[in-house]
Amino acid sequence: MSALTPRVRFDRHELSGAFGDIGTDLPLLIALVATCKLDAAGVCLMFGLLQMASGALYGIPMPVQPLKAMAAIMLAQKLSPGTLAGGGLVIGVAMLLLAATVLLDWLARVVPKEVVRGIQLGLGLTLATLALKYVGTDGAPGYVLAAVCLAVLLVLRGHRRIPAPLLVMGFGVLYALVQLRGHSLAGVVGLRLPTFHAPTRVEITQGALLLALPQIPLSLGNSVIATSQTTRDLFPDRAVSVRKIGVTYGLMNLVAPWFGGVPVCHGCGGLVGFHGFGGRTGGAPMIYGAMYVVLGLAFAPGFSEVVRVFPMPVLGVVLLFEALSLMTLVRDVATERSTLWVAAGVAAAVVGLPYGYLVGLVFGTLVVVGVRRGLVKLDDPVNPPPPAG
Repeated sequence: MSALTPRVRFDRHELSGAFGDIGTDLPLLIALVATCKLDAAGVCLMFGLLQMASGALYGIPMPVQPLKAMAAIMLAQKLSPGTLAGGGLVIGVAMLLLAATVLLDWLARVVPKEVVRGIQLGLGLTLATLALKYVGTDGAPGYVLAAVCLAVLLVLRGHRRIPAPLLVMGFGVLYALVQLRGHSLAGVVGLRLPTFHAPTRVEITQGALLLALPQIPLSLGNSVIATSQTTRDLFPDRAVSVRKIGVTYGLMNLVAPWFGGVPVCHGCGGLVGFHGFGGRTGGAPMIYGAMYVVLGLAFAPGFSEVVRVFPMPVLGVVLLFEALSLMTLVRDVATERSTLWVAAGVAAAVVGLPYGYLVGLVFGTLVVVGVRRGLVKLDDPVNPPPPAG
């Protein structure tokens, strides 16, 4: 971002970029509201306000995303809203403590770039798998819709006058309107404000053990270290330190749970998604957040009914592009076989192992340290020099 680029801008490109992370966020929020009986008003309103605050504070399309490990555990075990709130508060305090000390800065220095790229590659593969599941949810019509959206994104990618993501989301809206024929929206519209929620000591303890502990490794790898690296990749003149990311991460989770909001983080995937779809300033997350604020205030009584008709194949295509953009970041460590093998191994751990982010982060770093000290031997360049003579 050059010095002439404003911190916040509202135009068709920021509007297009605003949809770059919807394929990750919206399905998770819908599932949490429907399965775990969360308050839709609190979920949407707090999520939207935090998006807007993030855009205004950072001046780049810094995303706010639901904490994925927490969301997955909540959905699998159908835990209570109070337990989720307790877990959010605990991880908020933990991240603030890490940011207040030298630990986050130390981790950022110690963890090698190829390990960060491996984490990003693994996350991209995970998101791509999820995207393909979304594409197949509506049968043959869904595949046709996904194919049309994919073609539009490919043909118009980089077109400055016609933001392709806006057309794709427009197809989704038209598809939803067709699905709504004969259905009434009566009863789903109405002003509703979130209520104050105070988790009990038991809920805070359960949230710490069941939700916060499994989430911390993922957050350190993806939400903090990898996101900071991604800001250096995409916005080198406005790169964000791990400490600043840790502070805002912690503060968000000390605010949102009291008002029914889901625990959140910043994420490199969302940043790449915003950027890939045209977002270059804080305007993209502010527009995106405003959408959730409107949903929370006006459509909370029937949030699940309203959003269920939006076609998942469209969200799947959007998510797939985010995943591919994330995976391509590995190319700057692919010139040497040793660094590529480390990145691939970390990605495999992320995808295939329990606590894969922690395993990949620790063992990937140890392998790189071993290589640098001559204790571990990996093959050298992908294109070795020709033999002498």
